[in-house]
Amino acid sequence: MQVVFMNRLVKGSQSDEEAAAQVWIGEEEGVWHLGWRDFQMNEEFVDSSWYEGDSWNELLCIYRHGLAIKLGEGYRPIVEGVFHEEEEQRYRGQSVQKLYCYSEFHPEENLYNELCAWRRRRAVSERKAPYFIASNKLLRLISSFIPHNVDELMQLPGVGDNKAGDYGPDILEITAKVARNHNFPLNWVYAELNEEVYMTWVFKQKEQKYKLELDQYRMRRTLMMGISGGKNLGQLEQECNTPRKEIVEALEELEKEGYDTEHLIQNELQEMPSDEQNAVWSALEELGDMFLKPVLQKVYGESKEAIARGSIDLLYERIRLIRIRFRRDQESKRNVG
Repeated sequence: MQVVFMNRLVKGSQSDEEAAAQVWIGEEEGVWHLGWRDFQMNEEFVDSSWYEGDSWNELLCIYRHGLAIKLGEGYRPIVEGVFHEEEEQRYRGQSVQKLYCYSEFHPEENLYNELCAWRRRRAVSERKAPYFIASNKLLRLISSFIPHNVDELMQLPGVGDNKAGDYGPDILEITAKVARNHNFPLNWVYAELNEEVYMTWVFKQKEQKYKLELDQYRMRRTLMMGISGGKNLGQLEQECNTPRKEIVEALEELEKEGYDTEHLIQNELQEMPSDEQNAVWSALEELGDMFLKPVLQKVYGESKEAIARGSIDLLYERIRLIRIRFRRDQESKRNVG
């Protein structure tokens, strides 16, 4: 087997002795191999196989996820740039990330819960999803650093003129009642935050990111194999262990990349009357294909009685499938034009 990549990693222990390991990638007759080697005190070693197969993309997903786990456990590479990300900028946004990290380790839970309750009330009154009002990460920042005026609030990542203008008065009314033992600006965070704690936190974020990428890759592969094998949405839902809505969203992404999903769409829509399909198509032409709710209301009306013949989830699913066809048709017309 030809080893095409290898890096050595070390990990300090409580006894100040370093644990050593290697991560490596090899290739033999078109088969990729990925492994991890732990070196023991008696100069022996223990090997773990992370991957063996013919997909470089899958290997790369497994490599990044597995390596992030090891780095989160305290291992550090001898050679930097171990994630093999294109145009990776290690220090990009590091100051912002340190604020997020600090806020997670120094929460003010009572204030955070009060802010969450305010966000829920505001979301209901504005008929918006709560994350449009403020993300959990932003509420963590606010509850940790406790701004007392607009200038301080706007020093937090994610707060611009619009958000400060729309929600600042409400937020500051809540935070003004809470005492704090630090000041703005927040430059003191960078000195107070332990670098090893920060790096471990960074690698935990990467672990979550790469786990999601790996899960998405495997779902896409299962989808493509299932579609080529003539399976329906119900079967794909079981094989991927993923909700139908996410399966359909994945189909939309596959279509954007040029993968043909028409056979599956045809099978799923065969029980939908043609005049109903035509009505959805006309609504997409009239209202555009960005949002589904206006199309649903145009075709089925707004009353519960008007959509009683099918569940909301099923109707949205069918509209999404027709939208795939609609977008394919629009793209074809643009290419011809």
